[in-house]
This record gives sequence, C-alpha cells and structure tokens, in this order.
Amino acid sequence: MKEHVGCGCFPTGRHYPGIAHLLRVRARGTVVDLDADAAWIDLPIAVLDTETTGRDPANDRIVEIGVVVGVRGEVVKRLNWLVNPEIPIPDAAREVHGISDDDVKDAPTFKQLAGEIAEALRGVVPAAYNASFDKSFVAAELARSGLVLDAMPTCMRPEIEWVDPLVWARELQKYEKGKKLGEVAARLGIALENAHRASDDAEAALKVLYAFGGDTRVPRTYGALVQEQRRLGRAQEDSFAAWRARNPRP
Repeated sequence: MKEHVGCGCFPTGRHYPGIAHLLRVRARGTVVDLDADAAWIDLPIAVLDTETTGRDPANDRIVEIGVVVGVRGEVVKRLNWLVNPEIPIPDAAREVHGISDDDVKDAPTFKQLAGEIAEALRGVVPAAYNASFDKSFVAAELARSGLVLDAMPTCMRPEIEWVDPLVWARELQKYEKGKKLGEVAARLGIALENAHRASDDAEAALKVLYAFGGDTRVPRTYGALVQEQRRLGRAQEDSFAAWRARNPRP
C-alpha cells in the first residue's frame, strides 16, 4: 500500500442531487454477485493490502499480501502470505516494510499462490486503502501468473470499484492534517501496531471503514456507497489537478 495524499472537496450531506436516479438503476462498479441494495456493512468485505518491491506494478513485485474479511463490523477471517518476488528487494523498500530477501527466499511465488488468493477474493466487497495501488499490483501479478480469465475473481474486473477508505478520509477528515492510514486510524482511536505489514494494515483499514460507516454522510447501501465514492474520487482528483496547476514542480 502506498498513499498519495490530496485534498478533499465537495462536502456532502445525507442526500445529494441525483441519488434517487442512482438507486433506481443497477449500480455501476459493484460486484454483480452481491446485492447492490443491501446494507454494505452486512456484506462480507475483504480489505486487501500489499507490500512490494517498489511503486511500479509493471516492473515491481509483491512481497507480502494480506486479506482481512469483515461482516457486520467484526473481523471473521485474517489471511497473510509472504511472497517470493523472484527479484531482489531494494533497500528503500525493505526500510519501509522490513521484509528482506532472506525472509522470502523460501516463500511461494505469486504464481503458486494465485489460486488461493483469487479464492479469498470471491463473493466479497473488495476494499483497500488507496485501492488503485493494491488493485493494480494484484491485477499485474494475476496476469503474470497465467490465471485464465474465467478463474479470476469478479472483483478484479477493471469496471469494479474497490471501496477505498482513503477517499472517505479525504472527505470526512478533510480539515485534519495527514491522511496516511496510521494518522487516520489514530484520530478514530484505532490501533495500528505493525504499520506496513500487510494483514495489520488491512485490518486497520477495515476498522477505519467501519468507523466511517457511522457517519451520516456515508451511504448505507453498497450500490450508493460505490456511486458516491466515485463522485468524491473524481472531485478529489479534479481538486488535486487544480492545485498542481497552481503549484507546478520546479
């Protein structure tokens, strides 16, 4: 997991223009195996986190992956795999997550774990903190593993939106300084003792998501949650792009 902190924008209330229309149609971006009209907190939510050799999914590799599943606010499953990346782990990456070449030399490769990881992501609401990072790495690794399309979990399809607590942190804590997972969790009274270890980060992100679920600005149904997150994500990207235009890099 890597975090790219931008600014939030567009405060929202419990309702916003167009919500009725969104609820009348099949919610775009949801996992088709799940009921988009169900309360998302009642559905199985799998929060995934990866630790990697770098930031580029095309050339870097996963060295650890964690999946923590929650239902109705409780953790029901916690999975963690060390992964042999088959390339050296750079010092800069090791300094972040503490995983060395020796730690993974006898671990299975992602290809050997692909089926097991895919199974853990079936029939769940997919989620990750800064989801685009983790989803892109898992997608790249699954593609390299040779897993056939029919064997891929539904949540890995490009059109599926992963629930992202970071998007909600930028909205619900927009006036608070710092949007890293540990900073957001601390403000909510959630402990994160082993930051940058996959299953620990995933569990903290799940608890952050559940905590945000108590805010009246967060939609209750899975479909509405995804649609509002998409709207917020676009607004945040536009806001960051405008800020970058006003503050160009030297």
